[in-house]
Amino acid sequence: MMHIRHWSRLSGVAFCLLANLFALSFSYAAEAGEAGEAGKAGEAGKAGEAGEADGENSNLRAPKKTFRRFGRKRESLSAVLFPGVSPQEYEQGEEIAVWVDLVESKKTQVPFAYYDIPICNSTKEVKKIRKSLGAKLQGHSLKPAPYKIDALQNLPCTTVCKKTLRPKEQSRLRTLIKNEYRVHVTFDELPVLMQSDTLNYAVRGYPIGFKAPFALTGLEGDNFYIYNHINFTVKYSKVPDSNGVHIVGFEAFPVSRKHIYEGDFKAGAPLDTCVLGNKVINDVATLQNTQAIKDGDSFDVIYSYEVNWVESPSNAKWEDRWDIYMVGSPDDQVHYFAVMNSLMIVMFMTGVVASIMLRTLRKDIANFNELQGLDEAEDEGGWKLMHGDVFRPPQQYQMIFSVAVGTGAQIGTAIALVLLSALIGILSPLNKGHMLTFIIILYVLSGSVAGYCSSRLFKFFDGKAWKRNTMLTATAFPGLLVTLFVLLNIFLSFAGAATAVSFWTVLALFLLWVCVSAPLVFVGSFFGYKKAKIDVPVRTNQIARVVPESHWYTKLPHSFFLGGILPFVNISIELYFIMNALWLHQMYYIMGFLLVVIMTMCVACAEVSIVLCYIQLCQEDHRW
Repeated sequence: MMHIRHWSRLSGVAFCLLANLFALSFSYAAEAGEAGEAGKAGEAGKAGEAGEADGENSNLRAPKKTFRRFGRKRESLSAVLFPGVSPQEYEQGEEIAVWVDLVESKKTQVPFAYYDIPICNSTKEVKKIRKSLGAKLQGHSLKPAPYKIDALQNLPCTTVCKKTLRPKEQSRLRTLIKNEYRVHVTFDELPVLMQSDTLNYAVRGYPIGFKAPFALTGLEGDNFYIYNHINFTVKYSKVPDSNGVHIVGFEAFPVSRKHIYEGDFKAGAPLDTCVLGNKVINDVATLQNTQAIKDGDSFDVIYSYEVNWVESPSNAKWEDRWDIYMVGSPDDQVHYFAVMNSLMIVMFMTGVVASIMLRTLRKDIANFNELQGLDEAEDEGGWKLMHGDVFRPPQQYQMIFSVAVGTGAQIGTAIALVLLSALIGILSPLNKGHMLTFIIILYVLSGSVAGYCSSRLFKFFDGKAWKRNTMLTATAFPGLLVTLFVLLNIFLSFAGAATAVSFWTVLALFLLWVCVSAPLVFVGSFFGYKKAKIDVPVRTNQIARVVPESHWYTKLPHSFFLGGILPFVNISIELYFIMNALWLHQMYYIMGFLLVVIMTMCVACAEVSIVLCYIQLCQEDHRW
């Protein structure tokens, strides 16, 4: 009967897993169906645009999005991303600052600074912008762009500079183009966007260049061309009862054009290929190559740009200008599938736990009470004989377990505070630098939680080396993170990446760890050890019971996978979108969905732990 009960419970868990995987596959199928329809539009867009074969266009429509925060009124996307920010009004002729940020790629995770690549340098002098700790760690550094844009003033083709490309720079440009690096420019807090209403695509940033296929050029081998002319389009809306305007859109259309000049070059001087009335377009006959005619020779590239101001339709509002940037971001329907997927796991696991608590345990306890004092009680087995050993401290890895529990409590506290701050509007999901700074500060300030939880558990285990426990709690996980960060920073420095931080930033992190986090851990440990030892409802036997041979699913490493697969599947969809935001330069802003999914994952973890502990105790194994 014992084996039948075990397999009946395991079959319930297996049924829960199969149902969850079905829901997961259904949600991914729905998402893939939407992406498939958008992909058809993307193929048409690539076929219609010469020189835009960079392969990064996200071909989705940009519906107008509004959001609800747990019963509050519906808000615009700008209110969610930038709480408390008011629109900036510009008058005709007023110069508006243009900034350049990182040059990034989805193929590699090594971004570069804009002026580290072979391109025009800016002659503008600007005060040094103070950056947060998170912005420094991410490598974001806004610098003035070599472009000048005045409000409501169209600018025809204007030359910026002449750049002499040496052989090494030519090779580097080809490598950057091959890896599909894109330039990110910011104008009135708006990132530059490449989009087409007719071809239905939108993507942030513009590519450095493109790789031309044989069908376009008729030349053998790989041919790489530079986008040395940028056509900026600024969309604006008029402010009622005022002469000013609001910026509601900032787009760029890159062009490869080999400019021709005679005599000495002067920035801003008109050229035959860059004059008023001569539209600069992508033409196969005039593309700017990245390679000199003869190997080893240098050649000149002239960079230029133009600016066109376009009034948006009357229904375009400043509050809705971020809607187009959500193209390619996860839709609300996919998040609803994720929440339903999590709730389905919780419901099935709740049913399993209820079955154990209401049926099995009640029946076993009743039988055990009836057989007390009888000889038949000696034949009983399973969890009923484990009351004298179930609270026995582990014989091995007491220190590691205590430190891990304390570190987990610290991380959980920091995550909960970050989500709460984002939900009430303190944090802006788009400002990743401030978000990362806030996470680091909250993690450091949660050190006392780690020290308290670790010391309380270690004292319950009758541990004597309390000093070592406190030191490991303060140094183990942060030390691992700092070591990995320093090693990664060394490799990024050798690669010349913009995300390689300076020595002073590393020193600031070290001081936060040593001067703030570690002392708070010591304070938490002090109060934890002063508390009385955790009481248990039964007395532990002096001699431990012999553990009989148990089934394979209660042994390591099988129990690891059985205990972790359901919570992982619970949060896998949201984790997918979070990883996209971290590594693929997308935006994640729906914190309400994330909070619900994390809460359901915590409930699922607790219920999985109950089931696995019960199964292990039924095997008379007190080493849970």
